[in-house]
Amino acid sequence: MLIRRETPADLAAVRTVTIASSYKPHEEEPVEVMLQNALREGEDRIPELSLVAEDADGAIVGHALCSWGRIGTVRVPNLSLLGVHRDHRRRGFGTALVHAALAAADALDAPMVVVLGDPDFYGRFGFRPSTDFGIVGEEPAWEHLFQIRTLAAYDPDVQGEFVYPEPFGRV
Repeated sequence: MLIRRETPADLAAVRTVTIASSYKPHEEEPVEVMLQNALREGEDRIPELSLVAEDADGAIVGHALCSWGRIGTVRVPNLSLLGVHRDHRRRGFGTALVHAALAAADALDAPMVVVLGDPDFYGRFGFRPSTDFGIVGEEPAWEHLFQIRTLAAYDPDVQGEFVYPEPFGRV
């Protein structure tokens, strides 16, 4: 397994993984693909935190993409998309991608990483409910899924509403 930064040559393989790992893979262009494309068009995608997972044969089987959101004036990475091809799940690719994204975000001196996802999965990486940190998401109904993982540059004074980048509002 190899985790590395995404390159332009990876885009077709990443799209395939995104479709195969989406909630509605039968759709021609699932919402995850539309969000991925919209984030790539803007300036909110974080290239250093757009990662791929390769299997032993060099095939791309997983992908993670982070984008900049904000809490007040503080920019905070959001683990926007994480997907592993259905045929390669439960082999550690998703785990490796999350660990790599957290390490890379820490290297960028980000104070924390935000995620909207399964607490059982993300809790294994130290994510905790955002309300533990005085942070709320834009959608109250998803509060139990909205989580924070603090990093070395964490500042407990950073509190308030997390605002997603613009593409989230139009996709």
